[in-house]
Amino acid sequence: MVALSCKAGFRIDLNFLRCIAFRFKMLTYCLSAIYSLKYDRDLFKAMPDCRIYSWFYYLPFFFWIIISLFIGCAGIKKSELPDLPENLPPTIELDAVPFYPQSDYQCGPSTLAMALTYSDYSITPEALQSQVYTPARKGSLQMAMIGATRRHGRLAYPIFGLNTIWPEIAAGHPVIVLQNLGLSWIPIWHYAVLIGYDFIDNTVILRSGITERKVMSFATFNKTWARSGYWGLIVLKPTQLPAIAREKHYLAAVFGLEKSSRFQAAIDGYQTALTRWPRSLIANMGLGNSLYALGDLHGAEDTFRMAVKNHPGAAEAYNNLAQVLLEQGRKQEALEAAQRAVAIAGPMSEVYESTLKEIQSEK
Repeated sequence: MVALSCKAGFRIDLNFLRCIAFRFKMLTYCLSAIYSLKYDRDLFKAMPDCRIYSWFYYLPFFFWIIISLFIGCAGIKKSELPDLPENLPPTIELDAVPFYPQSDYQCGPSTLAMALTYSDYSITPEALQSQVYTPARKGSLQMAMIGATRRHGRLAYPIFGLNTIWPEIAAGHPVIVLQNLGLSWIPIWHYAVLIGYDFIDNTVILRSGITERKVMSFATFNKTWARSGYWGLIVLKPTQLPAIAREKHYLAAVFGLEKSSRFQAAIDGYQTALTRWPRSLIANMGLGNSLYALGDLHGAEDTFRMAVKNHPGAAEAYNNLAQVLLEQGRKQEALEAAQRAVAIAGPMSEVYESTLKEIQSEK
């Protein structure tokens, strides 16, 4: 990732660069073909005076040279403009998002610092550099960005596609986007923070590189973002839900906090999930496990009891309930829960049997 540091007033026209590259590519193909044909003398030995035929043979290649030089951009079509979703304002800009101008190759730390600080976790790009920047690659990998977000107790929620970002911006959630500002065959990967859109002027507003307020057309933004597979990242407090929250994706993001041993943040995330999906078995199990990890046996017991009440066929919930009851010295109740888990069985039946044997061995 390279910081764009053009002089004031100078603007790189990416479409022009692509046009030149296309023409050069076509010209190279044509010249290569002609160069190979000049060694095929046997074709013309039988008719040495028929120069017109040789010219007709070469004519298609000269035609393509002319085409590539003069109308090389005809194949580049303007991207279709996105539609404004219903019930969203036509223009919005999140002015409160802070700006940290990046140094060379540091767009990852800079954009993540902006997103974290906006979520009320104040941090500088310098503090994040060792966590996300890979010197050998001269950039930051997406998984490093996600990992660093979790490390600081924030929810890393990946999103993909144009239709997902407008509701998030309207809900006050800036989006880190990965763009390719170069060409598909000469990529220049770059992170920026999307902070606004304008469906009247068909533009988006970004915190990008050394530019605090970069205005970019929808067409250019779509092209540069599409080359990353429309990869985007929202950084949220665990008590927040995305504007377009999908249960599976949201719980996967919360589980990332639990897996990173950020148990209190995971508890907040699972409790937030249960406000939207109150019967979610995964959310109940994650909440119970996180409470257990922090030593809250009573809280874990209540959560697992709620899980078995809503999902009487969930052997894993009975198994975990048995473990929590055993550690509270309630052997008989633990035994009954473990026996229930073994009776239901399932893919983890060996684990349930092990728990039952442990309880039976207790004196």
